[in-house]
Amino acid sequence: MSQDICVVVPTIREYECLRSYFANAREHGFDLSRLHVVLVTEDFCETDAMAAMLEEEGVSGDVFDGTRRERWYADRGVAEYGHVVPAASHAETSFGLLYMWAHEEFEYGFFIDDDTLPHEGEDFFGTHVANLAFEGEIEEVASDERWVNVLYQNADEHGLYPRGYPYSAMDETVETGTAEIEAGEVVASQGLWTNVPDLDAVRILMDGDLEGQAQTRTSREDFADDFVAARGNYLTVCSMNLAFRREVIPAFYQLPMDDNEWDVGRFDDIWSGVFLKRACDVLGKRIYNGAPLCEHNKAPRSTFDDLNNEVSGLELNEHLWRVIDGVEPEAPRAARTAEPPEVVGGDADAYAEVFEAVARKLADSDWSDYTNGGFFNHVGEHMLDWLACLDALERTAPRAESTAIS
Repeated sequence: MSQDICVVVPTIREYECLRSYFANAREHGFDLSRLHVVLVTEDFCETDAMAAMLEEEGVSGDVFDGTRRERWYADRGVAEYGHVVPAASHAETSFGLLYMWAHEEFEYGFFIDDDTLPHEGEDFFGTHVANLAFEGEIEEVASDERWVNVLYQNADEHGLYPRGYPYSAMDETVETGTAEIEAGEVVASQGLWTNVPDLDAVRILMDGDLEGQAQTRTSREDFADDFVAARGNYLTVCSMNLAFRREVIPAFYQLPMDDNEWDVGRFDDIWSGVFLKRACDVLGKRIYNGAPLCEHNKAPRSTFDDLNNEVSGLELNEHLWRVIDGVEPEAPRAARTAEPPEVVGGDADAYAEVFEAVARKLADSDWSDYTNGGFFNHVGEHMLDWLACLDALERTAPRAESTAIS
């Protein structure tokens, strides 16, 4: 089996969790030689120990701290676009997407957060790969608010809404049906989570928790059948337990957060999920949700610190999806490019068209009616730079990585 999966893990401390994922793969007979792990970390972290861990496990991988990322940009001829990946931010997962794009052998990407563990008895990698290949009937979920709560199946008991779910879309009426999925239609597989739910700080405070976690916990019993969100309905996409096809990378940029003049943070994966869902609806694709579950063991921290990081973007989050919902690509992107680069990865050009239309809407519009509305312009400009960076990577001849581990 060729090495076709790139596993991206942002981490500064809990990288040893990967040993559990490798053990899970061995237990279920998943071929670890298919994996290449990219650990995205910082200069102050234990990079040598991270590399040693991969070598001890016999798993191919690379460790990229800030210095090595800068060198990688320079070696690839894209140093001018280094700003698209923010430093010391969870949105550094975008570097893993750039790395994937520069190595066309990777057909699939995985995002794994370092505060998670695979569920015992569940084939983590195998289930995600099977989800991406799924065809047949599956539950389809919609609501009168056009938002699907990924925790809807037991919401009458726990009352939880995940981080990023708009407050204006709460108290929705849920409708379920059946969708017929064709081969190749699923482009992303979102595994859900037990133990600490992925909530925003306001909801954590309402749940009575001051340590950034939640008093209410989720268990395996809170999740029944796997499902997809209906066309025209949005959902939160969390990057802690996620697999995706290469083709979505142009439309799956993890948005620049944390280090900006508006102090907006914590919406990088949420907003990228909104953009991806819009692209999926335009292109007739699907996001699969449910298994494999992971155990989310979020470390205690101040809920008020999280609130401080989120509050600047809360109003924008209420409006973003409505803005995006009305965006249509105006013309094929290649037709507007003098010398269009060869597109790597199936329908990637189509995703880029949708993403560019969204980016131009955000970059060029007046958002002064919203508090911190200028951040939408900032995001749109970075999204355009993201597409330009991907184009530049396609035109750059591959160069040998200096410290790859095999």
